[in-house]
Amino acid sequence: MVAVVATDHFPATGTRPLCLVLFFVRPGAEFGAGGNAKDYSGKVGTLMNQKVKRWAKDLTCIFLGAIVFALGINYFIIANHLAEGGVTGVALILYYLFGWSVGHTIIILNIPLFIVGWRLVGREFAIKSVFGTMVAALAINLTHNLQAPMPEDLLLAALYGGGVIGLGMGTIFLFGGSTGGADIIARVVNHRWGFPIGRALLMIDIVVITAVGLFFGRVVAMYTLVAIFVAAQIIDFVQTGAYSAKAAMIISDQSDKIAHRVATELERGATVLSGRGAYTALEKNVLYCVVSRTEVFRLKSVVREVDPKAFMIINEVHEVLGEGFRSWQ
Repeated sequence: MVAVVATDHFPATGTRPLCLVLFFVRPGAEFGAGGNAKDYSGKVGTLMNQKVKRWAKDLTCIFLGAIVFALGINYFIIANHLAEGGVTGVALILYYLFGWSVGHTIIILNIPLFIVGWRLVGREFAIKSVFGTMVAALAINLTHNLQAPMPEDLLLAALYGGGVIGLGMGTIFLFGGSTGGADIIARVVNHRWGFPIGRALLMIDIVVITAVGLFFGRVVAMYTLVAIFVAAQIIDFVQTGAYSAKAAMIISDQSDKIAHRVATELERGATVLSGRGAYTALEKNVLYCVVSRTEVFRLKSVVREVDPKAFMIINEVHEVLGEGFRSWQ
């Protein structure tokens, strides 16, 4: 690459005519202080490789999640004439009424939604969602014959169907994708009219389940609700993990001693926050620390031994990322 620099200093003659200096710079190099070239091409290449690997990992996991989702739909839901929420539920209703292909219907219903909501959901989420929707729809068609009718125990079918569907959808959500449909509708409604996304999703599911009850009876609708509830729980479980912890806030005059024992005996860190009593107006330190479930008893014992008058609050924590807990990777 050729660089052009203008200068008004010409040391050989002492005069100051304006001249142009031409020199060659290697692509990917940048000049720092003192005129030394710094090569950033290696860093750029590393970042690109990391991005490609991340995308490959995300799309692979979304692909596997979509396959699991499709198996849950066919093996348990369609086989037992149950339904689902959202766009998938609409596709199932149309399948039961008119025999239309579930996979093709899902794709057709999602096309206008993606067109309208493309800018609202972000480029990466949109790409991953289109990919997940296409794979799930095609997999539903390809695994259509894999069914296990259980007419004698629809509750079991709803429980297992919801579990498998939740596992698939949870995996898709975990890696930044979705199966389109209701998610896109909820985001568009939120953007256009300010309606909360969670409430919009709930309203969509209520409409679909009401239609299921009208067309196929309340028994099917109630078992479908069971499947949706189980799926929602499994989705949360997959995204936050089986590991859970407890967060403790400790208000004490002996906060330094408690923090020391927490660090030495439990090998956990603690954050010291500044607090002031609303009634006494006294300044006090507030300890905030996170421990595993098995360490809660030991933490309470430490606090009780150091300061029996301490005030302690323990909250449930669904996910902890960082040193001593789950890795960010």
